[in-house]
Amino acid sequence: MDIAKLSKRNHYEHITEQLKRLIVDGELKPGDKLPSTKELSERFGVGRSTMREALSALKAMGLIDVRQGGASTVLAPPAPGLESLESLVLNKRTILDLLEARQSFEIANAGLAARKRTEDDLAAFRVILDDMRVSLGDEEAGERTDLAFHRQLAAATRNSVLPTLFEAVSSQMELAIRETRRAELYANRSVSDRLYLEHVAIFEAVERGDPPGAESRMREHLEHVESILMKHLQLLRKYGEK
Repeated sequence: MDIAKLSKRNHYEHITEQLKRLIVDGELKPGDKLPSTKELSERFGVGRSTMREALSALKAMGLIDVRQGGASTVLAPPAPGLESLESLVLNKRTILDLLEARQSFEIANAGLAARKRTEDDLAAFRVILDDMRVSLGDEEAGERTDLAFHRQLAAATRNSVLPTLFEAVSSQMELAIRETRRAELYANRSVSDRLYLEHVAIFEAVERGDPPGAESRMREHLEHVESILMKHLQLLRKYGEK
């Protein structure tokens, strides 16, 4: 596998482009196993976190399959066409609307939960956060515990409508960005570590009965998530056009 070592660090976009070109040109064929993350990072001259970002991007493009604790396997490249690009544009527009809607009620959920939460709610949050902590870097567990935390927050509002609203929006989010969300938010250990700390900060504000603090921590968390997803979708569109 002929690859060029990068002259600068943290350029995972260049790594993504090199590996994508090898797959599209057929030098890497469906079923081929990529070297380990450690070996690839050494070949490119970058850190493992940068290499993992590149692999996550390739996975979201449907070019490789990344197994937890295992090797990355090359998949058949998706057939090119305008339809996929149009879907991506629509997907991005839909995601922006969903994120805006989510922010409007989840910030309010955090404030209400800080006012109305019970001791049972706090106990449930602690169990979820413990589960989240021990499963950092596991994309499936990360997605599950993230949803559990926000679902519990909606329940802690003691409002019969808000849990239903949360389920409606989160189900649409799952349809729109399931693979992107998993690759960028949960499989990347450095990102998942930060997200865990953000959830802890939200919980601590809820626990001490601090509605403004809970709303502020939730706003920061959702803005962080949005910035990651938008960056990744822009990257997918960029490489999809090549």
